[in-house]
Amino acid sequence: MIRALFERCLDPVKLDAWFDANSEQQYTRNLLFYSLFRLMTKVVLRQQTSIYAAYPADKESIPVSVTSVYNKLNGLSIETSAQWVTYGAEQASALIDELDGAREPLLPGFRVKVLDGQLSGRPVSTGSKRLATHKAAPLPGKTLAVFDPPKELIIALYPCEDAYTQERALLGAGLADVEPDDLWLADRNFCTHGFLRGVVDRGGYFLIRAHEQVRFDPLEPMREIGQTETGSVAEQWVELTGKEGRRVRLRRIRIRLNEPTRDGDDRIDLFTTVPAQSADAVYLADLYLERWCVETAFLHLTKALRCEVDTLAHPPAALFAFACAVITYNVLSVAKAALRVAHGEEADNLSGYYMARHISNTAESLCEIVDSEDWTVFHTLAVVDFAAWLLAQAERTKLSRYHKAKRGPKKPAPQRSHDRTKPHVSVARLLAAREKKSP
Repeated sequence: MIRALFERCLDPVKLDAWFDANSEQQYTRNLLFYSLFRLMTKVVLRQQTSIYAAYPADKESIPVSVTSVYNKLNGLSIETSAQWVTYGAEQASALIDELDGAREPLLPGFRVKVLDGQLSGRPVSTGSKRLATHKAAPLPGKTLAVFDPPKELIIALYPCEDAYTQERALLGAGLADVEPDDLWLADRNFCTHGFLRGVVDRGGYFLIRAHEQVRFDPLEPMREIGQTETGSVAEQWVELTGKEGRRVRLRRIRIRLNEPTRDGDDRIDLFTTVPAQSADAVYLADLYLERWCVETAFLHLTKALRCEVDTLAHPPAALFAFACAVITYNVLSVAKAALRVAHGEEADNLSGYYMARHISNTAESLCEIVDSEDWTVFHTLAVVDFAAWLLAQAERTKLSRYHKAKRGPKKPAPQRSHDRTKPHVSVARLLAAREKKSP
């Protein structure tokens, strides 16, 4: 299923044609864009540890040296990587729509989008003589990601080569993609007058944690609304005033937490323009917790896949690796959608880690068994027929091999003793001593 999805969403001919049409700084000549993606996918899926290790297997089909491959990666435009993620997400989204495999909307009548930032890679090897003189770990870049919770897709990336760039500086690119009836969920770091007004101007809505620097004028006292699992909820109408004197009327929701956050906060304030008739404050307080789904996606990109390639220090190459991981994650999400349609609630307990590991273990064998030409049928197959084929494969899949592992409650860590004169202990003697104490 995954290989067929890669062939369908990222047809080599169409992908290279797309690169030629959208790349402003580079041309393909001998090294095709799809060849770079194929090499990087092996690294992202943990089949190979690096591009250098993946290169020999594809050496016959790549008519350039491995040095030229690295030079190509280091010269890729970060805008190309961002546009490529959007291109792949559109293909994946169309398939999920055809499968009718999206989850129930978080708020009917709104397209919920979660915005968050992520550092793109922490390489171990510097790959540069200039960086080799620094003991500090290099950071190749930063990205803002937009996540679609019902489809479990990362639908947009806004990358930046300078990892020290404040995330707010990248919000301008995100505003350009705001559409009417979007509902943007974000942390307080993205709560700025410019972003809030920009979302409203484009017909969108927001549910964002309030930042202390954003000033407002209360229009009424706080009103107690109800209770959630995390605490009590109250709200009031307020107005934001920007530098230009323009006012935005919205709701301020206050959640007094039963337990403080890890930062010591005992309350959370939210700003929202969602109409009261569409959702009350209690529902929105619970809805804000869905913002953490993007953190789960980042965790999958790091643990199940390899979005941080420790041998890539140049920002364009590292950001391209991150984009490849996002594309692979979205392909896995399409497969999960097909499995949900075929198996119902049982598919909600699937582990992305086990799925990625299975793909990594079997991908090379599949390439040996099936000729590459046999996959070309999926390039031109109608969307309806391809969706039907996916469902047929999903029905045959045994989900038990991909179930998430169940763990019990965490036990408190035992107290440790330390003796400077004995830096090591014998495990056999410790076990023998424990057996003597037990009855």
